[in-house]
Amino acid sequence: MSQLRRGLRLPGAVALGLGSMIGAGVFAAFAPAAQSAGSWLLVSLGLAALVAWLNATSSAQLAAQFPTSGGTYAFGREMLGPWWGFLAGWSFVIGKLASSAAIALTFAAYVLPEPWQRPGAITAIAFLTFVNLRGITRTAVLAILIVIPVGIVLSMFIGVGILSSPGSQGASSEFDIYGILQAAGLLFFAFAGYARLATLGEEVQQPQKTIPRAIVISLVIVLAIYAGVGWSLLHILGAQRLASSSQPLLDAVHFLGFESWGPLIVVAAALATGGSLLALIAGISRTMFAMARNNDLPSWLSATHPRFQVPHRAELFVGLISILLVSVTDLRSAVGFSSAGVLFYYFITNISALRQDQSHRRYPRVWSALGAIVCAGLIFTLPIFSLVSALVVIAAGVTFRIIRMQRIGFRNDHSKLT
Repeated sequence: MSQLRRGLRLPGAVALGLGSMIGAGVFAAFAPAAQSAGSWLLVSLGLAALVAWLNATSSAQLAAQFPTSGGTYAFGREMLGPWWGFLAGWSFVIGKLASSAAIALTFAAYVLPEPWQRPGAITAIAFLTFVNLRGITRTAVLAILIVIPVGIVLSMFIGVGILSSPGSQGASSEFDIYGILQAAGLLFFAFAGYARLATLGEEVQQPQKTIPRAIVISLVIVLAIYAGVGWSLLHILGAQRLASSSQPLLDAVHFLGFESWGPLIVVAAALATGGSLLALIAGISRTMFAMARNNDLPSWLSATHPRFQVPHRAELFVGLISILLVSVTDLRSAVGFSSAGVLFYYFITNISALRQDQSHRRYPRVWSALGAIVCAGLIFTLPIFSLVSALVVIAAGVTFRIIRMQRIGFRNDHSKLT
C-alpha cells in the first residue's frame, strides 16, 4: 500500500488550516450572502460559525481516532460502512473542486482586468498544483509565508472599519428567515477549510494530538477575523452596496477614499486566495488518494511520487478538473454547489462522530447531533440550481460506484475460474 511522509508539525498544520479558510470566503463570499440576508448578514455569519464549530469538533475527535488520509471518507467507512464513506468522499471531492474554481476566479477578479481573469485563474491553478507536487512541507512553508501578511492586512482593514463613520446604510432589511439561513449556507463555504487538515492524517507528526489542536486553533482565529471583516464591510458599504460588489474589500477602501490602500488589498487577496487554493488542491488529492486505495476511484490515482512521496497523479487530476471548471462556471454558482457538497460531507462527519464510544470522545455527543441536524437543514436552503446540480452529481457518483463494484466483482470471479 502506498504511504505518505509524516513531515507536518503543529505550526505548519495551523498555517494550512488558516490558509484554507482565509481565502475566497473573506474576499468574496460576503457579497452573495448579503444578497440573501441583507442587513441581517451578521446573524447568518454567526449561524455559519456555529455550524463550523460543531463540524470542527466532530472532525477533530474523528481525526484523533483515525489518523489516516481521506478525512470523513475514512471516518465514514470505519464508523458507518463503505457506502457512507464513499458518499462522504465523493461529496467532498465534487464540492471542493467547485471551491477550487471559485477561489481561482476570486483571485483573478481582484488581480486582473476582465479579459484576463479566466486565463489568470487557470495559470494560478497550474502553478499551485506544481508547488503541491514538490511535497507537503513545501506546501506548509508557503502557507505560513502567505498567512502572516494576509492576517496583517485584514487586521488593518478591521481597524479602519472600527474607526470609520458608517456608510449609507439605507433601510434595514426585512427579517427573512429563509434568506438568513441561505446566507448562512453560502457563508459556510468560507469556513470549511479545516476539513483539509483531517485529510492529511498520514502526513502529520503525532496526528492524534496535532490535528485536533490545529483544527480548533485555526478555526478560532478565523472566526475572529471573519466577524471583524463582516462587521466592517456592513458598516462601511451597507447591505445593498455590499450585495452588488464583486470586490467587497477593495470597494470598501475606495468608498472611504483610501485609494492608496487598493494595491495592498489586491496583494492580500491574491495571497489569501492563492494560499486557500494551495491547501485545497492538497486536501482534494489526499481524499482521492484514499478513495483510490480502496477501489472507490481508479487505482492509478493511488500512486505516490518516488521522490516527494505525494499523490502526484491525484494532484495533477485535481488541477486539470479545476481548470476545466474555471472555464465554464461563475462565482455564485460555484459557491452554492460547493456548499451543498460540503454540507452533506459534514452531515456524514457528525453522524460518524455520534457512533464513537466514550473513550474516543473529546466533546459532548449532543454537539455532533446538533451539527448533523443543522447541516441537513442548511442544505435545503441553498439556491435551487446549486442543490439540484449537487444531487445530480452525487447520483452520478453512486451510479459510478455500482458499475465499478460490478466490474471488480466480475474480474475477481473470472480470475477464480481461470
